[in-house]
Amino acid sequence: MSAITAVVAPAESDDAVSGDDLLGRTLDRIPFGVYHLLLAAILGLVGFIEGYDTAITGALLVLARGPLHLTAADTPWLVVVPTAVVVAGVFLGSLLNDRFSRKNLMQFGIVVTTLFTLLIPLAHSAWQLIALRILGSIGVGFAIPAAYPIGAELLPARHRRTFATIYELILATAFVLLPFLGFLLARNPDGFRLIALPGGLALFVVPVLVHFIVPQSPRWELSKGRATAAAASVNWIIARAGNAVVPLDPSALTRDCPRAATTLPPYATLFRPGQLRFTVVGILCGVSSTVAYYLFAFLLPRALEVQGAAVSLSFGLSSLLFLATLPGKVLVGFLMEAIGRRWTILFALLGAIPGLLLMAVAHLTGNLATIVFSIGALITGMTVLSSFPVTRMYLSEQFPTALRGRGHFLGETVARLLGGVVAPYLLAPYIGSPLIFFGSVLIVVAIGALPPLLYGKETIGQLEVVARAGVPAAAGSL
Repeated sequence: MSAITAVVAPAESDDAVSGDDLLGRTLDRIPFGVYHLLLAAILGLVGFIEGYDTAITGALLVLARGPLHLTAADTPWLVVVPTAVVVAGVFLGSLLNDRFSRKNLMQFGIVVTTLFTLLIPLAHSAWQLIALRILGSIGVGFAIPAAYPIGAELLPARHRRTFATIYELILATAFVLLPFLGFLLARNPDGFRLIALPGGLALFVVPVLVHFIVPQSPRWELSKGRATAAAASVNWIIARAGNAVVPLDPSALTRDCPRAATTLPPYATLFRPGQLRFTVVGILCGVSSTVAYYLFAFLLPRALEVQGAAVSLSFGLSSLLFLATLPGKVLVGFLMEAIGRRWTILFALLGAIPGLLLMAVAHLTGNLATIVFSIGALITGMTVLSSFPVTRMYLSEQFPTALRGRGHFLGETVARLLGGVVAPYLLAPYIGSPLIFFGSVLIVVAIGALPPLLYGKETIGQLEVVARAGVPAAAGSL
């Protein structure tokens, strides 16, 4: 079996292809340079907001327990309810996406999320803290999933992996930074207030950068029948990338059909024959990594504390786990183009099993056990927790432009519901048992590794061609 079966566009002249394909070819021909790196970095800052908003929950459970008198009854309200609100927001975003500007929806979410994070230092009771977390979670659902569809549609085909890697590396810095800050602030009665500031102060930085540097998606503009706006967006990118490509003529985008008559396919198209298989595979490949992500971000510091580690050691081991994702995501980003998306997913998920086993059998009362746990954390961090560059990009690549926003948001909805609500709710009572806690993650990871390889398609190549691969003509003409 060949490792990669890349989807390659037919060798047609530009005069013979549709407007969609011409736009896609033009974007893919723009030389990758400083502007693309800046674009990926700005979208990566949106990932930082995601990482900080998610990982701060685990820190707040420890740091606010004394000052705000958090009880065991408050834990579900602080862990599960805000995540349920995120899931509801993502689902609402799936209904609105493809209809409204991905960029504008993302901007709205960024402002709401960072504003309520910035207000956390003003909390003086457990319920005030819970209320701020719930309100901030409304914005997360709009902001975070939008970055991947935007990045996939703006970056050249060969550098979608570059965007995914940069995005996830910046996201990972939040998971490394938060446990480290938790370690430094563990004895500070105002620690929970201070730890909120980096995420909250992003309110004054990220929305401004997104406004001036990230254009509207030309693929989305064209799917809405706005050929002139689509060409203008492409040419805006060409100008900032050094004018190395001939500007795009808007009239060339309308030669195959009257763009003003373009209609948005219904939501149900995601579940119709021809598309259903790819919708399901795209979702499944992200569920396993998301379950591990949320369980470790939400419950690991507290789980290690309950299992016998000191507070400072629990934060230190959590920081080590997420620190390993920095080289891990670079490796995954390289592999997803070198051996293909599906084989990389298999490596990242099944490769975590030895690490999860080591963490499950380690006991945290001796130096040798801490070393064993640390080795397991490094392996797990470099595999399943590093899988998001490929699983998230693979999800976006399953859909044509007219469905990409809704399809990606739907996948994030399911993954976050299972990973951020159901799994923490079910496992929170068992965090004192290493075998149950880490063993449950192992089972979920093993289940999610094979569907993309057995039933999925390879998605390397031009987005318009990838979206049609394996889809019957009737289903592909959206």
